[in-house]
Amino acid sequence: MTATSPIYLDCDTGIDDALALAYLLAAPAADVVGIGTVSGNVSAAVGARNTLDLLQLAGHAHIPVALGAHDPLAGSFGGGAPWVHGGNGIGEVALTTAAASVAEESAAEMLVRLARTYPGSLKVVAIGPLTNIAEALRLEPSLPSLVESVTVMGGAALAPGNITAVAEANIHNDPEAAALVLAADWDITLVPLDVTMASVLEESHRQELLASSSPVAQALGEMLGYYFRFYEGIYGRPCSAMHDPLAAALAVGGAQAAVAPVVRAAVDTSDGPGRGQTICDMRGLYAGYPEVRGARCRVVLSLEEDFAPHLVKTLLSYFPAGSETTTAALASAGSST
Repeated sequence: MTATSPIYLDCDTGIDDALALAYLLAAPAADVVGIGTVSGNVSAAVGARNTLDLLQLAGHAHIPVALGAHDPLAGSFGGGAPWVHGGNGIGEVALTTAAASVAEESAAEMLVRLARTYPGSLKVVAIGPLTNIAEALRLEPSLPSLVESVTVMGGAALAPGNITAVAEANIHNDPEAAALVLAADWDITLVPLDVTMASVLEESHRQELLASSSPVAQALGEMLGYYFRFYEGIYGRPCSAMHDPLAAALAVGGAQAAVAPVVRAAVDTSDGPGRGQTICDMRGLYAGYPEVRGARCRVVLSLEEDFAPHLVKTLLSYFPAGSETTTAALASAGSST
């Protein structure tokens, strides 16, 4: 029997966050014990609503969702990315509104509480801006000693950025928070654009989800239609990168890194053209990345095998065909591409 790890997921629930959440619910090694939301793809409040609705659709309405930071540590929320994720963050797919409400505690408070509840075994998976994680570090300075691992989707080591020439969206949306998280006294796995942009979900995979009789798979397939249209302008075909689900899978062993050097890393918090850049010291490239004393950031650059088939298989194996009631509820909610 596969051992499970308690997972705290911090997200800004857009389309790839929805895939990551569904993957973690389906992964045998993951037990999602709490979710916090942060402003990024959408506002923290919209992200919380999307998360609650997805959890209800997936039959996991018992998992608590905490509302996190609306604004970054410096400045204010920039309004999200509706051109990528749709106005509602999930590709304009409308889900039945969940009965559950957000928790009374904040996302940062939830993370600290869970770290104390599961000392040494909680895995933190952060797939949005890192504001909540930074706030949790301020609330509990010993947090690094309480968690087992931290996996962050963010940054670009050798690849170009996707918000500026050098900055990736999650890091760029709150560079000050990212700088604090990378500087904290813990080992961290960074899943940057180098590997997520090279890991592609194709139209054939989307059709597999749509062909399923599972309401969850169908909803994800519908959402991906919107996402694919954005990425068609980047890849030249209907497909998408797999940013967040790949980070989730790496965190729980569902995907394995082929090249992942441990290097020194920092974040540019200046107001210049480099703001939000994740500065990873990749000078070991030419010597096969020898060990660097004092380095704490494991940067995933490539995978052992294609991730898309595993993602789709995991989702379709776990989420069964819905009852007529559940399927009708999704349809009546007005899902559309």
